[in-house]
Amino acid sequence: MNKEVALVVFSGGQDSTTCLFWAKREFKKVIALSFLYGQKHEKEVELAREIARKADVEFEAMDVSFIGGLGHNSLTDATMIMDQEKPEGSFPNTFVPGRNLFFLSIAAVYARERGISHMVTGVSQTDFSGYPDCRDAFIKSLNVTLNLAMDEQFVIHTPLMWIDKAETWGLADELGVLELIRNETLTCYNGIPGDGCGHCPACKLRREGLEKYLNSK
Repeated sequence: MNKEVALVVFSGGQDSTTCLFWAKREFKKVIALSFLYGQKHEKEVELAREIARKADVEFEAMDVSFIGGLGHNSLTDATMIMDQEKPEGSFPNTFVPGRNLFFLSIAAVYARERGISHMVTGVSQTDFSGYPDCRDAFIKSLNVTLNLAMDEQFVIHTPLMWIDKAETWGLADELGVLELIRNETLTCYNGIPGDGCGHCPACKLRREGLEKYLNSK
C-alpha cells in the first residue's frame, strides 16, 4: 500500500477543506473524493471541485444518492423543517443516518483499488452536534472493521477530532488558507457559500469559531 498518498473525503466545507490542505502538507500526493448523497445543497460539490483545482489535487465526485433516501433527515428532505438547535437528549434532524459509515467504507474500497492506505476525514468530537458518526470511538472501530473486511492496513486520519472550531480556523491560518476557506467553502445547511445564511446550526458554529479565533490573535 502506498504510504505517500492520502485520500481525503472532501465536501467542500470548512472542515474538509482544512483537512485537504493539512493532507497536502503531510503527504506527497492527495486525492479528493466527494459524494452526491441527495443533499439539498449539491452546490458544495461544485465548490469542492473548484477548491481541488486550486489546490492542484486530483478530484472525483461519486453519486451515492441512495444514502439520502434511506433515512429521514432535513439535509436531504426538502419538506422537513430543519432543527435550529440541538434537541434535548438527541441530535438534530440534520443528522444523515449512515453518512460517514458509507462515505468511509466507499472511500476505503476506492483507496484499496488504487493502492492507497491513508484516508483523511474532517469529523470532530469537540465541536459537533452530537452526531454519533463523528465520534472518535466510531472512527477507530470502523478503521479496524475496514482493515478486517479487506485484509488491509488502512489508517484513517482525523486532524480535527480533538480541536474546536476556533482551533480549526487557527489550523487553516497556519496552513495559509484562512481566507480561501472563509470565502470559498460551503458549510451552510441552506446551501449559501462563504459566511452562509448566518442562522443555521452550521453557520452559527462556524461564525462563533471564527470570531473566537480572530479575537484571540
